[in-house]
Amino acid sequence: MIKTLSTAATGLEAQSSNIERISNDLANVNTDSYKKSRTEFNELMVETIKDPGAQVGATSQSPVGIQKGLGVKVGANHKIFEQGPPKMTGNDLDIMIEGKGFLPVQKANGEVVYTRNGAFHRDGQGKITTTNGAQLIPNMVVPANAIDLKILPTGEVKALMQNGQEQELGQIQLVRFVNEQGLSSMGEGLYKPTLASGAPTQGIPGEDGLGQLQQGALEGSNVNVAQSMVEMIQAQRAYEMGTKIMGVADQMLNATIQIK
Repeated sequence: MIKTLSTAATGLEAQSSNIERISNDLANVNTDSYKKSRTEFNELMVETIKDPGAQVGATSQSPVGIQKGLGVKVGANHKIFEQGPPKMTGNDLDIMIEGKGFLPVQKANGEVVYTRNGAFHRDGQGKITTTNGAQLIPNMVVPANAIDLKILPTGEVKALMQNGQEQELGQIQLVRFVNEQGLSSMGEGLYKPTLASGAPTQGIPGEDGLGQLQQGALEGSNVNVAQSMVEMIQAQRAYEMGTKIMGVADQMLNATIQIK
């Protein structure tokens, strides 16, 4: 009975982690460029009492064995990088990636990280930065006397000056990874590479499988509310079943103790 209690407890812990993931997804349903997560479960170590094919007697073998499962654990919790819906904003510095790729940005401490959130702003020096102060790479400075800004689908950034002339500010490049799910999330829509993601590969938007840029739009969250609600109900039912199993095991253990 003690094993039953511990096995059921692993199920409660796993479903609790699943509910935490679902609640985080739903909390970020309106967060620009947010990517939903997926929880994968793995069976815990199996206790083998008798191996299949074990020798029975002198000449025969057992066609089946005796193995007991010891519960479940969370095997992985990773991001799903599906394209989110477009949100038209009309803001000159809002950039949406239509397809694969990440925008490289540099944090205040010099660390280079990557994001799909293209909600950029100009700081006091005219530099293009994210809301948390990370600068777009390559660094670009929008002139103070610029009256308009144009970002082409292939990443060229041009400023329209008061004299009617266009001034080229730079070329936005995108980055891709062999395994996007191997990226480490840092919060605030930022990711950093790991050994699992592979090294970043940089390229021009629209080339080598990279997406193009759309000015004046942002990528919305890819959380499907209806699907998340269904997953929440399933996790809730699984948790309730785990508690019932623990209750039954406790009753059976109590009945065993009361035997006289």
